[in-house]
Amino acid sequence: MEQLNKIYLILFILFISGCNDDFLNVTPNDKFSSGATWEDPALITSFVNNIYLGQHHAFQTEMLSSLSDESMDVWWWETQPVLKSEISSSYLAVLDPTHWTGDYYNLTWNSLYKNIRYCNLFFENIEASGIEGDEIDKLKGEVHFLRANFYYRLMSFHGGVPVIDKPFSLTDEMKSPRNTFEETINFIVADCDAAAPLLPLDGDKARATRGAALTLKSRVLLYAASDLFNSEASWANGYSNPELVSYIGGDRQARWQAAKDAAKAVIDLGVYELYGGTNPGSTDQAIENYKNIFLNFGNEEDIWLSFFDHANNTQNWDNPNVGLFNGPNGWETWGGNVPLGQLVDDYEMSDGSKFDWSDAAHAAAPYENRDPRFYANVLYDGAYWKERPNSTRPLDPDGLVQTGYYEQADGTYLPGLDTRQGPVQDWNGTYTGYYTRKFIDPAIDHTATNMQTYPWRQMRYAEVILNYAEACIELGQESEAKQYINMIRARAGMPDVPAGESGQDLIERYRNERRIELCYEQHRYFDIRRWMIASDATTNAQGVDIRYPTGGGVPTYEVIDNVQERGWDDKTNKSYFLPILTDELQRNDLLIQNPGY
Repeated sequence: MEQLNKIYLILFILFISGCNDDFLNVTPNDKFSSGATWEDPALITSFVNNIYLGQHHAFQTEMLSSLSDESMDVWWWETQPVLKSEISSSYLAVLDPTHWTGDYYNLTWNSLYKNIRYCNLFFENIEASGIEGDEIDKLKGEVHFLRANFYYRLMSFHGGVPVIDKPFSLTDEMKSPRNTFEETINFIVADCDAAAPLLPLDGDKARATRGAALTLKSRVLLYAASDLFNSEASWANGYSNPELVSYIGGDRQARWQAAKDAAKAVIDLGVYELYGGTNPGSTDQAIENYKNIFLNFGNEEDIWLSFFDHANNTQNWDNPNVGLFNGPNGWETWGGNVPLGQLVDDYEMSDGSKFDWSDAAHAAAPYENRDPRFYANVLYDGAYWKERPNSTRPLDPDGLVQTGYYEQADGTYLPGLDTRQGPVQDWNGTYTGYYTRKFIDPAIDHTATNMQTYPWRQMRYAEVILNYAEACIELGQESEAKQYINMIRARAGMPDVPAGESGQDLIERYRNERRIELCYEQHRYFDIRRWMIASDATTNAQGVDIRYPTGGGVPTYEVIDNVQERGWDDKTNKSYFLPILTDELQRNDLLIQNPGY
């Protein structure tokens, strides 16, 4: 065999030596060269399309809502270390790039900078190519927007970060220091401003439009004007580089004015409306309006959407399948990110007053006469969901959620079908007594091979209206703020903010309105930080225990104060930001770590 191999080798060398050297320069027929990419508009478009794949969405097994006071991950897959301020520069738990489900990979430092590099490659090569035209200009606008969005993600988790606007080559010094928070914000805003005039006013909402670029600018400037980023890191126990996580001096009122102007620029485009209008006519219609915002492939409220290739995703168990992940376990779905009692309790009564367990009438019937969005967002004990699957239909022909316990003649209690002690997938059941209703279409049979195909709303117009209202409040323009808050409330079938409400009461009303309207939409995690209320919001998760007397009748409700332990580290307050991982610090000794790590 050894002799035969030598013969083959000699024959191969003779063959090569008799060939023309040009064989080394043959273009492969199964891929495009880098040079060819930048000569063909279709290939350039494909390059940009691939950058879009770097966007994060919330239809994951573990939603960002479960890292705030909105929901709880019932599997406890490394979310609790984040909620207990136990992460470090060597361990980010569920937010780590190596976390086994990959849910947050597109939000990691590694992934975001990889996608920023693609954006920078685009700009370097498109300029060198000399290709021009409206389509190329539009692609330039899209990539400015995409790069701004990647940097927005980095900023929202880390504060000021290295701002890199060119792709490194092998001969470059690849170490870069962190830019200040102010420089980072300025770069993001500049990219948004560069993107907007190059983008169409309307069109395919899976791609960047002018409205998307201006909405991102609105969001970023709202953050920039908020308490956390204007604190000069006074919370950080003598942190020596406060400019990395905050503005240092300057005119904060001007920042609020910039945030207001940015939101108004989106409003003034005149191309977006609240889905269903602001006069629903009845509570039932208000409920349906809010439900259906998310159960279609695009509507007048949408600004930017992310669609999914479900045809290729069904082979992977953890690909986007919001109905399977979050539906009640008694329907053979997984009940993954269940609403906290705190979120449920923050839904107002239908007359605009606060819900209160200490009110006897409220406590006796806690799910009656609530904000219509409660019924659109939450599945609670006794709520109609849909027909049960064959396995449990004989036990519940009415399709009603059962998270309570039923007293038997001997004094024991039979657990409902949708409890963790019930007969169906008890490892997936709720701890809080509630399930998620938002985003899920009950008409679909949610299984691993039958995914719901509606897109994730990256941006919608309601956020812009709320951004505008917040900036108005902070500028002392309370009447104007109420006008815009009331638009959101009217669509939900809720009464106006009381005319006399002002000051801190109005701030609290606004913050609760934003909490309810945008719940599960990846805002709350950042809102409680930028408002610096995270220590109050990161408390033990609450639930409810529901007991039915023998023979049926009216149940009793008792609040469970601790279904999951949580807690904010008040000594370091380090969880306002994520740390830069040790691996990054070792690769780049110019980086300065965030406070508390």
